[in-house]
Amino acid sequence: MTTQATLKTHAALFDQMAQTVGLDLQEEAISGNLRFDEISEAVLRCTRCGGIGACRKWMEQGARPGAEAPDFCRNRDLLSFLNEGQS
Repeated sequence: MTTQATLKTHAALFDQMAQTVGLDLQEEAISGNLRFDEISEAVLRCTRCGGIGACRKWMEQGARPGAEAPDFCRNRDLLSFLNEGQS
């Protein structure tokens, strides 16, 4: 069962991953590029990831605007799609 603390942790990880690849999730939502249900699904996908340590380590290396999320990221496709819309 997914706890509230787990959801908060993964919501923060998803937001930080988005920022690392140069995206502002709030701006994406306001502009209509990202629906609320897509955000919640992305957070749930993140909770099913076993690579939290690798995720944090990858993000600690700094921002990479326009880059793709790492292969192990369960939200890589979504983040890549949003980044393509930035061009």
